[in-house]
Amino acid sequence: MSTLPPLFDGMGRAMKAMAEHQRVIAENVANSETPGYKARTVEPQNFSALVDGQLGSTGAPHVARPHIELSSGMTALGAKPPQAGSRIVLDSSTSETKPDGNNVTLEDQLLALGQVQQDYAAMTNLYRKQMALMKTAVGKG
Repeated sequence: MSTLPPLFDGMGRAMKAMAEHQRVIAENVANSETPGYKARTVEPQNFSALVDGQLGSTGAPHVARPHIELSSGMTALGAKPPQAGSRIVLDSSTSETKPDGNNVTLEDQLLALGQVQQDYAAMTNLYRKQMALMKTAVGKG
């Protein structure tokens, strides 16, 4: 259990997720000329885990993430089960695939990187403002 206030803990987890997303984008760009490479992205954070973490086990409402099981037909079509613990998945929103099978488009990756940068800047501003409020509350600001 974290000793940070829930807001700061959530901001920290969001910033770590954005750093992971930035790393995945960098890997995509580095492999943009690798034949057969498929672009990857990071799944959005699981909101149900955040809610469950805040509500605890006090009998409060529980938000469950759907559990997906692959049928034999899905497996025959090439579907693969999600890897436990990994939030990195193939990017389904790619705009084109090159003749060598690589589907990394630098323009798409730069747009995604810009979004991560914008989200990170917003989160750091929120963190800075919350710290200023905390300092004011304890009489040091």
